[in-house]
Amino acid sequence: MSTTRTIATSRRVLGQLRHDRRTVALILVVPVVLMTLLAWILPDAAFQAWAPPLLGVFPMLVMFLVTSVATLRERTSGTLERLLSMPIGKGDFVFGYALAFSGLAVVQALLVGTVSFTLLGLSVAGSAWLVLLVAVLDGLIGTALGLFVSAFAQTEFQAVQFMPVALLPQLLLCGLIVPTDQLPTVLEWLSWLLPLTYAIDAMDHVASNATPDVRFWIDVVVILAMGVALLAAGAGTLRRRTA
Repeated sequence: MSTTRTIATSRRVLGQLRHDRRTVALILVVPVVLMTLLAWILPDAAFQAWAPPLLGVFPMLVMFLVTSVATLRERTSGTLERLLSMPIGKGDFVFGYALAFSGLAVVQALLVGTVSFTLLGLSVAGSAWLVLLVAVLDGLIGTALGLFVSAFAQTEFQAVQFMPVALLPQLLLCGLIVPTDQLPTVLEWLSWLLPLTYAIDAMDHVASNATPDVRFWIDVVVILAMGVALLAAGAGTLRRRTA
């Protein structure tokens, strides 16, 4: 893997996205709209409770959808095959995509976080920057998952169909609906194998603790490690053609 080729891939992806206004709107505008609707329909106390964890959920959902469809489009259009016939490795392609979409995840987190903490009145016991850090890492996880599952789809519709398989179990088991320690034992063990569980746990710590403790940083390290592992798995499943 080459740093130069990885950066070149990232620049190419960002160049393409710059002309795709719908995708840019999906990444940057939709999470802000969803958070605004949440603040509108919920009482203030409920909004303060639900907003921090959802700031972690929205980036993962959006980045998964965008990345899986965009990567599959590269395959079906023949772009990937042409790229891999050049001196570019699978790692350059995958990590270039991850770099590009992680940059967009940073912008997304800053935008929705700024709106939430200023216009919508969200407040947490800890630092708002730590909330944004977890949101960015969740965007990375969504990107990595999208790159990975796109290898198993043949059409863009199939890529979208993977969303319930890859994300809904995490939403059910991550502690957002039922605390993980109240789940049946087997499901509790399973929940700690899912990245969204650590994201929700980290957000809960920031929301309720003025100073991040060791458990928060463990959550951050685990999320980052899972993201890198998923990217490596995505590189391993990358194929020139979609059969």
